[in-house]
Amino acid sequence: MTSMMNRRAFIGTLAGGLLTAPLAAEAQQSGKVFRIGILANVWATDPRGEPLWQAFIQGLQELGYVEGQNITIEHRSSEGRYERLPALAGELVRLKVDVIVVPASQNALAAKEATRTIPIVMASAADPVAEGIVASLARPGGNITGLMGNAGPEIAGKRLELLKEAVPKVFRVAVLSNPTNPVSAPALGATRAAARSLRLQLQMLEARAPDEIERAFAAMTREHADALVVVTDAMFILQRKRIAAFAAKQRLPTMSGWREDVEIGSLMSYAASGRDNFRRAASYVDKILKGAKPGDLPIEQPTKFELVINLKTAKMLGLTIPQSLLLRADEVLQ
Repeated sequence: MTSMMNRRAFIGTLAGGLLTAPLAAEAQQSGKVFRIGILANVWATDPRGEPLWQAFIQGLQELGYVEGQNITIEHRSSEGRYERLPALAGELVRLKVDVIVVPASQNALAAKEATRTIPIVMASAADPVAEGIVASLARPGGNITGLMGNAGPEIAGKRLELLKEAVPKVFRVAVLSNPTNPVSAPALGATRAAARSLRLQLQMLEARAPDEIERAFAAMTREHADALVVVTDAMFILQRKRIAAFAAKQRLPTMSGWREDVEIGSLMSYAASGRDNFRRAASYVDKILKGAKPGDLPIEQPTKFELVINLKTAKMLGLTIPQSLLLRADEVLQ
């Protein structure tokens, strides 16, 4: 299954390169060098080392934008500390970037407070209308547009359903969240609702900073959790290796919202494709740099969802994943 997807990706990249070559030449001839600001959370110094931002930069390249030729990229990262976002957004505004690209809702809110004139593109917002970021999805208004990262908090409940299907004997599930992330509350509500229908017992655990994760680990061990669900959060992305190592040591099947967690050892993930979203965000930047007003560009919902399962981890845990679930997986890592 993976090899088939790789062939498709290669063919798509080859075709994209052939189609965008004239665009690159046209952009270079204009002589304009655009400055793109990135206000992120999960890398310390350079977005090129992070898969989601790599997808964004690749999307720009496919549209004819080349760093050092017709664009420069100014990048700032909160490193998972949301309180740093306002100051970092202010830095990008003072640099007079042409557009600010943000990964999530809290970044968009910080950028919105910093500027009402510089266009802002969201790559993976939660619910921008409910959060007061935009007026509507069809006509956002103001200076913000982009993409939503999921189709609603219900996806958190779906993750629990898939975990139960993969591990039928599971009963007590630890749920790790960061309460300082505004996205956590609706996700937890959907998780609780799913747990009631599945007759699962939840152990709700919080970590506001990396040093609090160890206490959560201790509580999971003490209460003999059968499995772990990690609620999507930038801090947990930064701590993914640590979480995966703990889960492996304690033999905890883990469900995540990031496929990258599965690549390093978590059992499974289910979410909108972050790489697809970030790549599509480049098209918003392109339209804005060509003169479109962000407030007139409708906010798109995700079109590609991925179920990824790590079969090697399943074998290590002594689990046999049902064939019906494997057939529905978008990717099975061997």
